[in-house]
Amino acid sequence: MPVPVPGSRPGGSRSGGSSRGPRSSAVQDQIALAEIEMCGDLMIAAAAAELAGEERLSTARIDEVLRVGEPGRDDPAHPSRARC
Repeated sequence: MPVPVPGSRPGGSRSGGSSRGPRSSAVQDQIALAEIEMCGDLMIAAAAAELAGEERLSTARIDEVLRVGEPGRDDPAHPSRARC
């Protein structure tokens, strides 16, 4: 089920100008690209696991693929922690 976006009309058109500035859009684009990359990494790992005869990825393997606990990942200034 689609989630309504504030300021949008059915069909995807927006009325008036956007309340988001170019910097906000750039940050959101970086976040979206990072999320897409992480999903791709998970799909590649899942395909490799399937070829190896594994039914699903373990929690430890998912953490490894997503680099959870990697030095700098908990630092709010780290590029992977960009916020809106």
